[in-house]
Amino acid sequence: MILESLFFQLGLFLISLLSNFFSALAGGGAGLLQLPALILIGLPFQVALATHKVASVALGLGATIRHLREGSLRFGYCLYILICGLPGVYLGARFVLDVPERVLTLLLGLLTLSLAIYSLSNKQLGVSNTQINLDLKQFFIGGVVLFFIGFMNGSMSSGTGLFVTIWLVRWFGMDYGRAVAYTLILVGLFWNGTGAFVLGMQGQIAWEWLLVLFLGSLGGGYLGAHVAISQGNRLVKRAFELLTLLMGSSMVFKSL
Repeated sequence: MILESLFFQLGLFLISLLSNFFSALAGGGAGLLQLPALILIGLPFQVALATHKVASVALGLGATIRHLREGSLRFGYCLYILICGLPGVYLGARFVLDVPERVLTLLLGLLTLSLAIYSLSNKQLGVSNTQINLDLKQFFIGGVVLFFIGFMNGSMSSGTGLFVTIWLVRWFGMDYGRAVAYTLILVGLFWNGTGAFVLGMQGQIAWEWLLVLFLGSLGGGYLGAHVAISQGNRLVKRAFELLTLLMGSSMVFKSL
């Protein structure tokens, strides 16, 4: 019984480590492996989602430790992303029970596939940082989109970090490496932390599995961020495209 429990915990750790490594490399998508694994183990969707959100905070923490050493983040953008996104995260987590899971899973899958197609069709997208001077109207539009992505983050299982990454690349002219850094730190730590708190207040968290998931997320987040920084934007772009293709296809298949 003890040996069986150890193998179970090791399996959870490896799933968490790998899913969060690829998430830190691509800028989102940790739930591609982690959340379905929790559901297959037997957790109800609501409990699995809350547990996954709490564990994903460690992904943001691990990536933060690595990215902050580069000193590439701007405080103004950080504050802007938090102010626009956090209200959406809170509302999404509050209303998650009222949203038809199957329909939203299908829509999220199709949208995620569209991200992959868009990035693949734009060979130079996100390869280099492009300085874009946005006016007040454009900043407002950018903030509204971040709010809706935040709502999806609070209510959906996974994948919304990828939307933040591509939005920062497309609308704000960031390269993939810089966009991933913002996504992992702000979405991983603050958006997921808010969602975890609200979901935890509504439901139940599988505390007995949380430590091993937390450790796997922390390690995967740090390692993925390290590889992304050391290998450059083209590898991050390819990882983003691969993960969006896999995630989008899996969610469409799951919803049918």
